[in-house]
Amino acid sequence: MSNSSLGEFELIRRYFAEASTDASVALGIGDDCALLIPESGEAMAVSIDTLVEGTHFLPGTPPAHLATRLLGASVSDLAAMGARPAWFTLALTLPDATEEWLEPFAESLINTARLLNIRLVGGDTTRGPLSLSAQVHGFVPVDKALKRQGAQVGDLICVTGTLGDSRGGLETLLKHDAESNLVRHLQKRFYAPTPRLKTGMALRGLATSCVDISDGVQADLGHLLENSSFGADIELSALPVSEQLEAYAGIEQARHWALSGGEDFELCFTLPATERDVIRDLPEPVTIIGQISAEPGIRIDGQMASGSGGYDHFAKD
Repeated sequence: MSNSSLGEFELIRRYFAEASTDASVALGIGDDCALLIPESGEAMAVSIDTLVEGTHFLPGTPPAHLATRLLGASVSDLAAMGARPAWFTLALTLPDATEEWLEPFAESLINTARLLNIRLVGGDTTRGPLSLSAQVHGFVPVDKALKRQGAQVGDLICVTGTLGDSRGGLETLLKHDAESNLVRHLQKRFYAPTPRLKTGMALRGLATSCVDISDGVQADLGHLLENSSFGADIELSALPVSEQLEAYAGIEQARHWALSGGEDFELCFTLPATERDVIRDLPEPVTIIGQISAEPGIRIDGQMASGSGGYDHFAKD
């Protein structure tokens, strides 16, 4: 494998030009714009995510891991809207476009895209400090999209999967922990989030609000309560944590990371209490962690939570 740098057009031709093969793509990579054919009777959901070296991932992170993390995090936004993935565009800023970096990145990106049933249709490359952006597009039936606002008093607060694993995975990397099954599990959860697409689509017409957990469940629950006079009561012991995270960090730390660690990319949604029974029929594991209340603010085990409980890119040190 050569370390030689590639020109922009050679880079696109060699690694990404064959990625868009679908009837919905009238014209894909290689022109000034992609030409796409929207689905009739559906609204398009669009979101963009960026990963920056030193902010979202550690220097020296293997490029294959960056691909799974970028696409998993981006497509999670579609899951939170109940949308079905369709297309994405990619913007890469690279210090140097070498085959050594691009080959594993492109292979991982395209394999992940196939698993998520989303197609690369265009993008841009430039030279500079390492950062990666993906803009994702999906479809949801008109008036069926899940939104952040809509929760009502008495609704159940639910989350998918387990929480805190991603923060645990980051900790293993910061501490350079020796490889083990436990460490591999936590690092996979950090590097390769699983967008809860099946659950998001199953919640159409059922959930009263929904958000993906990128900043921590406390902070993202706050997003569901914005522009309303309602609050929430959650139970710390109800937060679902994996046996691997508990074994690695202990139950107290595991619950703290579950509450505010962030970047799990699970779903947090609200559901009328009368619909409790549908939880067992959802395609992925779901846990009830609390309930929407008439009293403003978020309470954890009856005590008012302090601060936002999540990560803020622009907060002062």
